[in-house]
Amino acid sequence: MKEIKAIIRPNKLSALRDALVALPGFPGMTVTKVEGCSAPSRHVARQRIKDELTDYSPKMRIEIVAPDDVAEVIFQRITEVAQTGHYGDGLVWITEVEKAAFVFKTMPGPV
Repeated sequence: MKEIKAIIRPNKLSALRDALVALPGFPGMTVTKVEGCSAPSRHVARQRIKDELTDYSPKMRIEIVAPDDVAEVIFQRITEVAQTGHYGDGLVWITEVEKAAFVFKTMPGPV
């Protein structure tokens, strides 16, 4: 199993969700609102410390745990759909998952 994580622009989330749901074997995803900034070499230096401390952009973090055979397709779909061609489009990465299980409790039958 693999875990695919991505940081994307918020305006790309709807299109990405539609593209991923259409994939056979898509297992679902977790979405979190986050903020971040790029490396200093990728943008113009600020003149004031206030600008430096508030230079964060809203982003969405996507987390997906998927079987190995589906993970690469998901990775490719994210990189295709989430890109705009500008700095700050985001980042996608895959890590190995040693073990995973669904957490659920079955409801007891009638008493």
